[in-house]
Amino acid sequence: MERQDHQDHVHRHDGDGHVHQHPLQGDFTSHPPRPGREQLSHIQGWGVDLDRKNRPGVPMERTPPRFINQHEGKLPQQPENVEVLVSCERSGITPVFGTVQPPQGVSGALRRLAFKWSESDMRHWLLLLLADRVNVVEGIGDDLASGKVPNVLGEMGIKAEWQYNKAGLAKKALVAGAVVGTAVYLMRRRDR
Repeated sequence: MERQDHQDHVHRHDGDGHVHQHPLQGDFTSHPPRPGREQLSHIQGWGVDLDRKNRPGVPMERTPPRFINQHEGKLPQQPENVEVLVSCERSGITPVFGTVQPPQGVSGALRRLAFKWSESDMRHWLLLLLADRVNVVEGIGDDLASGKVPNVLGEMGIKAEWQYNKAGLAKKALVAGAVVGTAVYLMRRRDR
């Protein structure tokens, strides 16, 4: 084995190639011993990638996987009772789709606009993100209109932040205060 010293690194050359060694880190070819099965068995889900004979769920698994009441042939088309937005890249609507939250209001208009562009276009995704934020504000407005005062701070996780991440909460409060203060200052300055 031939050794050559260059600056802070030591290069060790052998027949298979060369291995770099840093004087402060030791040899990169040696690894600490891996923990055994007994040491890892307390981790839930550990071992799912083991040989099929060693997995406890194998007797319940089937290849191909079984589907309960699997439909034969083409699925029937679900009726459209609400507006469903479809990608411009698809020729038609999928046989089954969600109807829980149809597009409505300003956020719905933003979503309709987003679906005029391809899913590979950044405008599509940015408009959908904006529509989500607008939908949050619309939801707060709907709550207030129906007489319910939303617990915005509780829904933002302020209590958990206070309990587990006080420094992060203080930073967020300072940033929010600076943004609100700047906005108030600019509005008052404009009015003068």
